[in-house]
Amino acid sequence: MSSPGRLPQSSSSSRSWWVQIKRRSRYIYLKFIRLRGHPKELARGLAAGVFAGMFPLFGLQTIMGVAIAFRIKGNPLMAAAGTWISNPLTYLPIYAFNYRLGSWILGRPVVNLFTDVESMKAWLETGADVGVALMLGSLVMGAIFGTASYFAGLPLIRRARRRYRQFKHPES
Repeated sequence: MSSPGRLPQSSSSSRSWWVQIKRRSRYIYLKFIRLRGHPKELARGLAAGVFAGMFPLFGLQTIMGVAIAFRIKGNPLMAAAGTWISNPLTYLPIYAFNYRLGSWILGRPVVNLFTDVESMKAWLETGADVGVALMLGSLVMGAIFGTASYFAGLPLIRRARRRYRQFKHPES
């Protein structure tokens, strides 16, 4: 007997996790397809978010992406979504590469944090140099990936919108 105010357990709780993931993915996909705005506006928002997501500014990436999106007349929701390029699974490879790229551009030696304690000590002692190299590499990679996401995202957004319109209003 269920307690008052509680609904009986539904069959949805017995669904497999894979079915739930597919259902939620479809829901998110449809939400993005239904976003208002011209495809170029959506693609600019995506590019702004990807650009911001390449920086190691945890907690500020979304704010930065949305601010850039407003400045370039992009969609702020797409910008927020674009910042997801950096997430707990991608932080380390993205920022390690950005640091190495920035060090290479500046002509500075790369401090390898993962080899031994002495390297970590050197890395901490050269914090400003590491920060400058990381931010420079992030700027370059943000510009590259942001631009690429615009040009890759625009045709995908257009195609998804066409498919959605065909699905919603099939020719009779």
